[in-house]
Amino acid sequence: MMMVNWGSPESVGQQDDYVMARRTVLGGLVAMGALVLSGCATSGIGSALTGGSATDAEPVRRLMRFSSERAFTWLVQPDGFWTSPVARIPLPVLFTRTGRTSSPSLRDPKFKLELQHQLNTIAGKSAGAAAPLVAQATKQVAIPDPAGVLRGGKTEATTLLRNSMGPALVNAMMPGIEAAMQQTTDPTLSKAIASLKGVTITDAAHALALEADNSIWYEIGSAEASIRQDPSQTNDPLLMGIFKAG
Repeated sequence: MMMVNWGSPESVGQQDDYVMARRTVLGGLVAMGALVLSGCATSGIGSALTGGSATDAEPVRRLMRFSSERAFTWLVQPDGFWTSPVARIPLPVLFTRTGRTSSPSLRDPKFKLELQHQLNTIAGKSAGAAAPLVAQATKQVAIPDPAGVLRGGKTEATTLLRNSMGPALVNAMMPGIEAAMQQTTDPTLSKAIASLKGVTITDAAHALALEADNSIWYEIGSAEASIRQDPSQTNDPLLMGIFKAG
């Protein structure tokens, strides 16, 4: 039996504008990091990293590890996605195409808010499956230019890590999300799916997994930016020395 790559939106016929809408927002977060670090911080990096040898990758790995651990600690708590300033998942486009239904439910703001909250809750319960994959990737990802990553934008390390993992998080979360959708006793989700012609729980789970993947990387990127700005929160002497204040 062929394994489905749930990281590909084409597997359930999602439209390009669905994916691009979220990528545009994520691109905005990464673009925020285009500002280089201050002169003092850059000096700290320069003194800590010279030559780009394999051992020089350790500060980047620590930055990735602290950022991802902080992100998952937040996201897996009750209402973690919902209360995050950057990771709250919007109602997937799948549920906003009201032209595909005659049901008034998906046009009702209160119903849509309840559905959105339920989807964020399901994402939080399923995000734990992604955490160990990210933790392992921080140890194994190739870092050919450590100094460049540390001198780069506010989410440079997160971008490198995400690019190395591809659809791994989507694939890891998909089974748990689908199972949670099947087992929920809240009628909101089943009512929403039933009102959309030709849409299955698998379709809805895939749509949510894609959104959850984006949101996890938003949260990790936000944590990285915060650590770069105030490395003392890590209590890590190496990172504090590299990203030292002027």
